[in-house]
This record gives sequence, C-alpha cells and structure tokens, in this order.
Amino acid sequence: MSWKRPACSRAGRKFWALARTGQDAALKDNDQINGYLVLATSCDGTLATTATPTIVRVVCNNTLTIALDGISRAIKVPHNTRFDPQTVKKQLGIAVSQWDEFMYRMRILAERKVQSKEALGFFMNVLCDTNAHAPIPEVLPNKRAMEKVQSLYEGKGRGADLASARGTAWGLLNAMTEYVDHERRARSSEYRMDSAWFGQGAVIKQKALDAALQLVA
Repeated sequence: MSWKRPACSRAGRKFWALARTGQDAALKDNDQINGYLVLATSCDGTLATTATPTIVRVVCNNTLTIALDGISRAIKVPHNTRFDPQTVKKQLGIAVSQWDEFMYRMRILAERKVQSKEALGFFMNVLCDTNAHAPIPEVLPNKRAMEKVQSLYEGKGRGADLASARGTAWGLLNAMTEYVDHERRARSSEYRMDSAWFGQGAVIKQKALDAALQLVA
C-alpha cells in the first residue's frame, strides 16, 4: 500500500490518512477510479480506530465509501479492546475483496442514462427527503444546495463532461459527492472533510449512492 500524508481535524481530536490499495479501474472515457483505505483514529477516544474501503475519482478527487447493499465494510477497533493484527488483516482482506463487485455496479451507473425530471427527483430525494416520484413543488426546498448540485451535474462539475458522467446516474452520484467533498458550506475545509468522512456529509453521500443504485435496480 502507498500512503497519502495524514491529517488531523478539530484541534487534533481525529487523525486520518489514505492508504492506496493498488486497485484501480476506468469507466467510459478513461474516467479513472483508484482504491484506498481511509484510516482514522481519535486522541480522545470518541472515534474507534477505523479502516474504511473507499474509492477516489481521480478527475475530481471525490471520495465515496465502498458499500454494498447499503452496508459499509469498515473495520473498527475500539480503543478499549486489545488490537489483534491477524484478525484485522483478515477483515481488511474481506473488505478490499468487494472492489470488483462495487466497480461492476459503478459501471452500470455509468451506462444508465437519466432524464432531466429523474435528475431533479434524485436531488430532491437526497437533499430534501422528498419522494422521487412526488410532484415537483413550485418552490424547491434547500434551494441553494439544489442549485449547486444541478449545476455540477449539468457541466460545472469536474469530470461532468466525460461520457461516463454526462447525463448518467454516475454523473448524478458524482455531483453529490463533489458537493459534499468540495462545495458544501462549512466553517473550514477541515470541518467539511470531517463531515464528508465521518459526519452528516458521509450520510448524504451514502444516501446518494443508495438512490443512484435504485435507478438501476
């Protein structure tokens, strides 16, 4: 594995690093995806030592937890338990082995064309807790976020013009991940990153993944 430099957040209470697994794949138009483990721990015991399989889309540096059927295979070691390296190594092997199946589903998303009404329903479902099949209201709730993700999807996002993303379910998912990772309002970039990996931002990305996979179910 190769490593990206570790970082800390919120006055040093959390530390994390990205470990490259060596796995990679390319969707249409050479849309490159690399596999990582997000390794995180906390100094104050509020976060278990955790390793989470994650993909990084190279063109935009968006991150997304690998989760199949709504379940992440994150490995957690509570601070009050004895660290067993062999058990953790076995668990990591199982987690990393999900790569092929997960990327198979991402390729299906890249093939799934969506209509403009479907796209709006997707964003409303993820950001506004509105049923994707409900009538579109005259005044959109959470208007700023809705306008931002729509603009990212419609061409303003990094990599939005690639064949894999243009007018596809993969494009919808990446508009949401780019919004959470790079555009969502936060006190600082550190707070935004903390949310994107461990807080409400991570919840939004998981909801977006679930909604995108529903389009190809």
